[in-house]
Amino acid sequence: MVYKALTIAGSDSGGGAGIQADLKTFHQLHVFGMSAITAVTAQNTLGVQGVYPLPLEAIEKQMDSVAVDLPPDAVKTGMLFNEEIIELVARKIKQYGWVRVVVDPVMIAKGGAPLLKEEAIEAFKRHMLPLAYVLTPNIPEAEVLTNMRIETLEDRKEAAKKLHDMGVRHVVMKGGHGEGNELVDILYDGEQFYEWKSKRIDTKHTHGTGCTFAAAITAQLAKGKTIYEAVDVAKRFIHAAVEQTLQIGSGHGPTNHWAFHESEKCSHH
Repeated sequence: MVYKALTIAGSDSGGGAGIQADLKTFHQLHVFGMSAITAVTAQNTLGVQGVYPLPLEAIEKQMDSVAVDLPPDAVKTGMLFNEEIIELVARKIKQYGWVRVVVDPVMIAKGGAPLLKEEAIEAFKRHMLPLAYVLTPNIPEAEVLTNMRIETLEDRKEAAKKLHDMGVRHVVMKGGHGEGNELVDILYDGEQFYEWKSKRIDTKHTHGTGCTFAAAITAQLAKGKTIYEAVDVAKRFIHAAVEQTLQIGSGHGPTNHWAFHESEKCSHH
C-alpha cells in the first residue's frame, strides 16, 4: 500500500522550507509526496529575496491534476500568500472532500519577511480554519489569529481553545518561540490537552522547522495514524532534524531531513 500526501505551498529555492522541505519529509517517512506550488520564492538561509505568486489557474490546474489521478491520503497547506489564493485553495479542498488537512499558518519567514499579506489574514481565518483537521501555529502566528498576547502556558491553552472555537479540529501549539530551556508543544483536540516536552537545542539553524514539523504530521496522517501518534513522530522527527544540523549556508541554516532515520537506527541497535 502506497500512501500519498499533497503539499500546497510555496517553493523555497534554498531547499530548507516550503514544498522542498515537505517533499523531503514525506519521502523520509515513506509517503509519496506531490505538490501544488502557490508561489515561487527566491530565498536562502539569509532571507527571502523575492516572492512570485503563481496565476490562480496554475494553482488550480496542479490541484486538479493531482486529485483526479493521485488522490492524496492527507493534504498540507503552507504559504498561501494572498486572499485570492486562500479562497481558491479552500474551494478546491471542499470540492474534493479532502478531510485530513494540515494547515500550517505560514505568515513570517525566519528572517522577518512577510509571507502572508496583512489583508489576507481575515480571509485565512474565514476560509482555512474551518477546513483544518490540524492547525500548527507557532506563538506569534497564534497571537495574530486570536488577537491575544501569549506569554504563559495557560495563555497557549486559552489560544488553542479559541482556535478550536474558530473551527479547527485539532490545534498543535508549537513552543519554539517560548522562553526557557524547555520546549513545550501542546495538542488540543477540543476536549483535552496533551503535552510534549523537550530540551531546547541551542542553534540558529532552524530554517524550515515549521514546514518540516507540519509535513511530518501530514505524512503520518496519510498512513492513517491518530493525531496523537502523528504529532509524536513529528516531534521526534523535528528534534533529530534540528539536533543534527547540517551547518550549511551563512544565515539560518536548514534542518537535517535525514537525521530521523539515522537516530532511529541507532536507538534500535
